[in-house]
Amino acid sequence: MARPHRVAVLTFDHAAGVDLGVPPQVFGTARDEDGRRLYEVRVCTPDGGPVWATAGYQVLPQHGLEAFEWADTIVACGVHDGPIVTEGVLPEGVGEAFRAAVAAGKRVMSICTGAFALAAAGLLDGRPATTHWWWVNRFRRLFPEVRLNQEVLFVDDGQVLTSAGVAAGLDLCLHVVRLDHGSSVANRSARRCVVAPWRDGGQAQFIERPLPVEPDSGTTEVREWMLGNLEQPLELRELAVRARMSVRTFTRRFREETGLSPGQWLVRQRVELARRLLEETDLPVDRIAGQAGFGTSASLRAHLRSQLGTAPSSYRRTFRRTG
Repeated sequence: MARPHRVAVLTFDHAAGVDLGVPPQVFGTARDEDGRRLYEVRVCTPDGGPVWATAGYQVLPQHGLEAFEWADTIVACGVHDGPIVTEGVLPEGVGEAFRAAVAAGKRVMSICTGAFALAAAGLLDGRPATTHWWWVNRFRRLFPEVRLNQEVLFVDDGQVLTSAGVAAGLDLCLHVVRLDHGSSVANRSARRCVVAPWRDGGQAQFIERPLPVEPDSGTTEVREWMLGNLEQPLELRELAVRARMSVRTFTRRFREETGLSPGQWLVRQRVELARRLLEETDLPVDRIAGQAGFGTSASLRAHLRSQLGTAPSSYRRTFRRTG
């Protein structure tokens, strides 16, 4: 068996503790079917010494920047204060280490304001990238050459990947696991972390969600039924009747509980099923379109391109190669 993929997680003073915890958690739970770890994770700091997290505790790493040479992937974690985000200035040696890593073909990622570190190293000039929406104005002032997209959860620009805050870092790490090992491994890791297995990187960062209604009057049972019947035509009126609600009430409560309209939620579930079938089976595209409820291969292609920016055949080739 090949050695595990090596991930170095770089953190700084004023560290965002949740950001620091995400990569070890997600990559640490990624296992093959025999339960073997697929990643090895090391936490490092610029000088190998302790750093303070904003919650008031110290992080005591075992490694310094030498971990960059060991690693295949490097993750820059977010900070909530200090010269990285106030002035766009990195600790000594960090910029050079990042640039050497990219020149060596290593994958580089950031979570939240970790994008400031990548930008300060010059890795994001001319590239599309994102960071937490709260920091967007300051980021643009410091790094005007970056093609910043404040709306999305994460940006995959090949060798360099960036994400928004906290939960979006989870999404990005799961996306990377999916790229490396396919959807089955990523989904198992997501279940172990008790998080959603997939959110599209192009999804909006901030959605205002009202408090959900009581379970006995919600749409949970109908959504479960929908998931088991994706291949069927699912009409809004039929769903409302099944939920014992008017169409208007059903639509309102569905959006309260999911942040999406019934139609938007249904399309996402169908796309997710189509993705799994493309990755894990040899079924022809028209059969997958039928099983996922899109009816025709043309409809599947249109929705996959809209949601993922790719065609079914291209998606299958990519994940068969990397998975």
